[in-house]
Amino acid sequence: MKLKVKSLYLTRRFFVSAGVWVLLFIAAYILPALLLAVQFGFFTWLVVVLVDLLILYSRRNGIYAVRSVAERLSNGSDNEVFLHIENRYPLAVDVEAIDEIPFQFQKRDVSFRERLEPAQTKVIRYLLRPVKRGEYTFGRIHVFVTDALGFISRRYTFGKEQVTPVYPSYIEMRKYELMAISNRLTEYGIKRIRKIGHSSEFEHIRPYMEGDDPRTVNARATARRTELMVNNYRDEKSQQVYCLIDKGRTMQMPFEGLSLLDYAINTSLVISNIALIREDKAGLITFSNRISNILPAERRRTHIHKILDTLYNQRTLYRESDFEMLYAAICRRITQRSLLVLYTNFETIQAMRRQLPFLKRLAAKHLVLAVIFENTELKKLTDRRPSDLEEIYTKAVAEQFACNKKIMSRELNRHGIYTVLTRPADLTVNTINQYLEFKARGMI
Repeated sequence: MKLKVKSLYLTRRFFVSAGVWVLLFIAAYILPALLLAVQFGFFTWLVVVLVDLLILYSRRNGIYAVRSVAERLSNGSDNEVFLHIENRYPLAVDVEAIDEIPFQFQKRDVSFRERLEPAQTKVIRYLLRPVKRGEYTFGRIHVFVTDALGFISRRYTFGKEQVTPVYPSYIEMRKYELMAISNRLTEYGIKRIRKIGHSSEFEHIRPYMEGDDPRTVNARATARRTELMVNNYRDEKSQQVYCLIDKGRTMQMPFEGLSLLDYAINTSLVISNIALIREDKAGLITFSNRISNILPAERRRTHIHKILDTLYNQRTLYRESDFEMLYAAICRRITQRSLLVLYTNFETIQAMRRQLPFLKRLAAKHLVLAVIFENTELKKLTDRRPSDLEEIYTKAVAEQFACNKKIMSRELNRHGIYTVLTRPADLTVNTINQYLEFKARGMI
C-alpha cells in the first residue's frame, strides 16, 4: 500500500467522533474512574480508523472514471455529458464525483453522489447549455471515495484538459432536417401553406385524393386505369437562398443568455440546411461596417459544412452596419434573382428609415425577407400592472417602443419588403414558415 497524503481527506464523521473523544477525556479528568474505559475506547477507535485507511488504500486503482462528451457542442442547445464511474473495490463504496466543467458556464456545484456495489459501473448524465461560440476547456474528474466506516475519504483524479469547440446549433439543424426529409415540419408548429396554383415542374401521376385540384386530372391516365388520376407537380428547384447576417452592435442584445447574433446564426444554419434538402442553393453573407464573408450559393450537400465552419468564426465589431456597402456587394456578386433573408435589428424608426432606400433597391431585384426582433423584456414591462407613477411612465415608454416595432414592420411591407417580426425564441419556426410560404406560392 502506497499512501499519498494529497489524496487523503478526513471526513466530517472523523472530526465529530474526535470531538466526542475530547469531551470524554475531559469527563475522565473530572471523574478518574472513567479514564481506563475512555482510553480503551479511544485506542479501539484509532484501530478502526487505521482499518478504514487500509481498506481505501489496499488497491492502487480502486475507482475508475472517464468523461464522455461530443467532439463539438451545440450553441444554445442542451448538450449531454456522461460520467462513467466503475467500482473496482471488493466492497460497496460511496462516491462523490466532481467534474471540472468550462469556466464559461460559471458553475461550481457540478458534483454527484452515488453508491456503487462491488464491480458496478454507473453512468451519470447531465446537461450543459452553452450560449457563446468558441473553445471550451473541460478539466479533470475528481472522485472522493468512502466506505461503510466513513472516517477516511480517498481522492482519485482522472483525465486531463479537454478542449471542445462550441458550434452553431447543429442539434436544432438535425431536428428540423429529419422533419424536412419526412415532410413532418407541421408537428413542430410549422404551419401548412395552401398552394396557389401549381409549379410547372411535373413529377409523377398518382390517384386522385379529396382536396386535389380538379384541373390536374390526367384524362388519358384516368381512361387507362378507370379511376381518377392526377398529375403531381413539385416546387421549382435550384433557387438561390442567401442568409444576410447583420453583425452590428444592435445584434448584441442578449435574450435568455443568447445574443441576437447567435439566434440569427443558429436559424441561418437551419434555413440553409432545409433549402439544400429542398434542392435549392444556399449561400451566406455576413456584414457590419464592412463585408466579412461571402459564401456563394451552392446546391451540394457538403456545402452545409462550409456554412457551419463560416458561422462558427463570426464575431461582432460593435460598429454601425453599412447597408449601402451591402447593397453594392450584392449587386456585384448575386446576379440571379434570389431570396435574401436579412437578420437585423432596428431599435428606432429613424434607424430603419436610414437604411430603407437600400432595402427598396434590393427588393426591386430580389425577394427580400427582413427578420427583426421583438424585445421580450419590454413585453414583461407592458404586461405588468403599474403600482406607482414611475411604473406608469415606464410602461408607457415600453409600449411606445413595442408599437414602433410594429410600425417598422408595416412600413417595410408597404415598400415591398416582406417582414417577420418575431420573438428571439420563435425565430427559427417563423423564418421556416415564411420560406415554405414563398415556395408554396411559387415566389422563388
